Amino acid sequence: MKDNHQLKTNKLTGQLLSAPYLLWAVIFILVPLGMVFYYGLTDKTGAFTVDNVVAIMSAEHAKALWLSIGLSLVSTLICFLLAYPLAMILANMNVNQHSFVVLIFILPMWMNFLLRTLAWQTLLEKTGVINNILQFFHLPALNIINTPAAIILGMVYNFLPFMVLPIYNSLVKIDPNVVNAARDLGANGIQTFFKIIFPLTIPGVISGITMVFVPALTTFVISKLLGGSKILLIGNVIEEEFTQAGNWHLGSGLSIVLMIFIIFNMIISAIFDKNGEGSML
Repeated sequence: MKDNHQLKTNKLTGQLLSAPYLLWAVIFILVPLGMVFYYGLTDKTGAFTVDNVVAIMSAEHAKALWLSIGLSLVSTLICFLLAYPLAMILANMNVNQHSFVVLIFILPMWMNFLLRTLAWQTLLEKTGVINNILQFFHLPALNIINTPAAIILGMVYNFLPFMVLPIYNSLVKIDPNVVNAARDLGANGIQTFFKIIFPLTIPGVISGITMVFVPALTTFVISKLLGGSKILLIGNVIEEEFTQAGNWHLGSGLSIVLMIFIIFNMIISAIFDKNGEGSML
């Protein structure tokens, strides 16, 4: 009886402690999501409609969506190609060294996202720091501001840590004895990597791809500052529907489409990383 009473007390205590989080989740997660679905699936009269969602198939919106997907895929691929070697270097360092280097990668994440992007705008603009340096050395100017290349650069810079850390976390969890056993059995470096190391880091790779692709697909700040008004991604279209056109119904309908992509990525991540081995912690 005493044990049952203690269990009930602990359960009640746990419920009380979780109450603030549940309240936070309801107010700031469930309620906003409910509003998005309500506005996205209704018209101005409040009648049910799917026109706001189907509007993604219009020429203008479809162009913005496919451009967003294309730039996001390119940025994710570049992040992967840069992040995997960096993660391997970090994993092979001693504790004191890799702790310092990991801090260097995490440090930019502590800085305001908008400020980081504004800094790149200052660097890349026609009269910016980079072009002034090139002009000083009588070299050709770098004219990539307001182009897709500038947007990709901004995405890679801002989201690269989200690819490095999950892969690094997967690498450090690999038992060195497994790698040593493969080499003792005659596997060379390339065979060891593709048959042992890389398969064991798949959860981290999938997690990193998800954490880079999703924010890259939905971003509007990077494309607005580095792409100018010439390049509109789907995030910019949605942002304009809410802030300028005041059409919450259409903006919410387009947001539902992006949610489908996000949920699809989360499902893939959950399938390949069932135990959370690719998490950033």
